[in-house]
Amino acid sequence: MRLGVLDIGSNSAQLQVVDVRPGAPPLPAHSVKHPTLLGEEIEPDGSISPAGVGRVVRAVADAVAAAYRHGVDQLYPFATSAVRDATNRDEIVDLVEAEVGLRPQFLSGEHEARLTYLAAHRWYGWSVGRLLVLDIGGGSMEIALGRDADPELAVSLPLGAGRLTRAFLEHDPPRRSELRALRRHVRETLGEMVDRLRWESVPRRVVATSKTFKQLARLAGAPSQREGPFVARNLTADDVRDWIPRLATMSAAQRAGLRGVSQSRARQILAGAVVAHATMSALGVERLRVCPWALREGIMLRHLETTADSAVALPLQPLVRMPEQGTVTPLHHR
Repeated sequence: MRLGVLDIGSNSAQLQVVDVRPGAPPLPAHSVKHPTLLGEEIEPDGSISPAGVGRVVRAVADAVAAAYRHGVDQLYPFATSAVRDATNRDEIVDLVEAEVGLRPQFLSGEHEARLTYLAAHRWYGWSVGRLLVLDIGGGSMEIALGRDADPELAVSLPLGAGRLTRAFLEHDPPRRSELRALRRHVRETLGEMVDRLRWESVPRRVVATSKTFKQLARLAGAPSQREGPFVARNLTADDVRDWIPRLATMSAAQRAGLRGVSQSRARQILAGAVVAHATMSALGVERLRVCPWALREGIMLRHLETTADSAVALPLQPLVRMPEQGTVTPLHHR
């Protein structure tokens, strides 16, 4: 079966097409991206401007047309924080439905964190042990912690790189006072969550997903995406700390010339770096691994779990312990 997941985010509507079957990993077939560029389209009242709404509708229409061309059997369209948190989100999805015939769904921040954790846990396997997953998006940051297939803790914080850039970094390059205010806000927002995570046992591995972490790792010298998903890509807190002052002195146009930094994300990469460093420092994370699977793969994996064939169930038999003898006897022999 060919499955498509359409992620409608603050920078683009990205369609990922994979071939899936139970028991096998989702195998990439096609990836299509159409710009939404909502970073500068958020109005003071929290709504997305008419121009931004128009771009969302066109991007979704183009992505759905691509899904038809590539033979997608089932499509799951969903909108992340930028559209989900907009005050006119119902108008947006109504327009998309009228234009395209599909109604995008909304995942809560906690649900996003759980699905991202599922993907990372499945990528690294059971041997990874206790796992901490960090994801910095455009509107929010997701954190998940656990050892099993489902995380014990999954939260979403309003610390997205795009959101913070709009709120704090008015000038390009930003003023020192703006950067100080941003750092203070990030530390304060992280406060209670850091206290909670410190009570939990130390994770055996820390991994990160999202474009923000991928671009920071690339700046720090990690291999490019062209080298494939199985190449190790690491990022240290020292790497991020060293890049923050360099990014702060550059304009968005200058950052777009750096390796791994796309033009659409060049303005918000500084805020993303501040969040990444503050989070890693607060949690005592010196090094993390960038995971190639994230939210979209988590959605696909959850779909495969819910459609798995249960017709070949093993003939397991329940056992009952006899209290007077301390023996175990098959239930059907009682």
